[in-house]
Amino acid sequence: MKIKVRNKAYSYVAALPRQTRQRPARPMWLLGFVIRVISVFDLWAVKFTYRKIGMDKLRKKEPCLVLMNHSSFIDLKIANRILFPRKYNIVCTSDGFVGKHLLMRLIGCIPTQKFVTDLALVKDMSYAVNKLRSSILMYPEASYSFDGTATPLPESLGKCLKVLKVPVVMVKTYGAFALDPLYNGLQRRKVRVSADVEYILSPEEIASKSVEELNEILQEQFSFDNFKWQQQNRVSVSEKFRADFLNRVLYKCPHCKTEGQMVGKGIYLTCEQCGKKYELTEFGEMKAVEGETEFSHIPDWYRWQRECVREELVNGSYSLEVPVDICMLVNTRCIYRVGKGILKHSQEGFQLIGCDGQLNYAQKPSASYSLYSDYYWYELGDMICIGNTEVLYYCFPADGGDVVAKTRLATEELYKITKH
Repeated sequence: MKIKVRNKAYSYVAALPRQTRQRPARPMWLLGFVIRVISVFDLWAVKFTYRKIGMDKLRKKEPCLVLMNHSSFIDLKIANRILFPRKYNIVCTSDGFVGKHLLMRLIGCIPTQKFVTDLALVKDMSYAVNKLRSSILMYPEASYSFDGTATPLPESLGKCLKVLKVPVVMVKTYGAFALDPLYNGLQRRKVRVSADVEYILSPEEIASKSVEELNEILQEQFSFDNFKWQQQNRVSVSEKFRADFLNRVLYKCPHCKTEGQMVGKGIYLTCEQCGKKYELTEFGEMKAVEGETEFSHIPDWYRWQRECVREELVNGSYSLEVPVDICMLVNTRCIYRVGKGILKHSQEGFQLIGCDGQLNYAQKPSASYSLYSDYYWYELGDMICIGNTEVLYYCFPADGGDVVAKTRLATEELYKITKH
């Protein structure tokens, strides 16, 4: 999937009027049907099945909040297969509207900025539920998982349940991550995909529980490990490209501790600094070709990287300074490519300087609990996004270095440190 991009001067883009927020539109049934039809082949190819748990509690036309884990590009097709013909609006990242604003509104999408405080979003969701009598589909993790485990949930989610006062349904997928993990460069594997659709909270239960209790329930629902699932169910991924670009996730060598020298190619992940080589087996385990296997489980390796980043933050040695190509989003007409700059990240937060000195944007660590970052974003490249409700800055590391995962980890850990 690609996105409309135009080259414009920073001064021109900075002066453009910002996008006017509109109330959610009633989802058009015909477009939902079209999506269902064009999804048939993809879902047939993965032999998709699902089971319902407690769904008899939900009345046919009763609005509800549907929460779904975010694993791969097939997620929306799965949701349509499960929910259609139920009327539902979709909470969607604002860049998904670029070049197709009207179509996205007619589908029922509600735009929001990832990991940016958006007070108007809850109002939009409430309007959809109460005025349009529509359900809401939401991916509360906001971003795809890097390592196959859940990404952080917003602390405001429990409050949102209290405001909406509708039943909550959980859709949890199995196999969608193994089918098309984000790091693997849009190379799909042959994997069966299934899902559980479960009624988890009634309006009465929501009213009787505290926000903290609700958040605990949601955290439990979003506690999963796709690589462990693959191993326990002996799901084979035999494709010879399964480790391609795995260095995007596992960027630090556990043997020599060097960063940015890992190369994922074929079925192997190799450190070009010390030569240590690991095989990604068909069942999703890491195995050293020679010597000790420090981490056989990818989430354990990723967790170790997180601990290393936190240690750097605590002892004051963490810093990022990387040349980037800069794009901006101020409306949904297109993404504007405005020039080059330097992206810095430290204990003080983010600073983006560029466009011949015209751009100087700073963002404090407390601004967000996580980071909108992506691999091969709209086929443009690996990306780090910062900004606010007025403007988003999409930063593409110019040298292609593996800094995206570490920067997300640092953002999350720095938020925890500054909060407590």
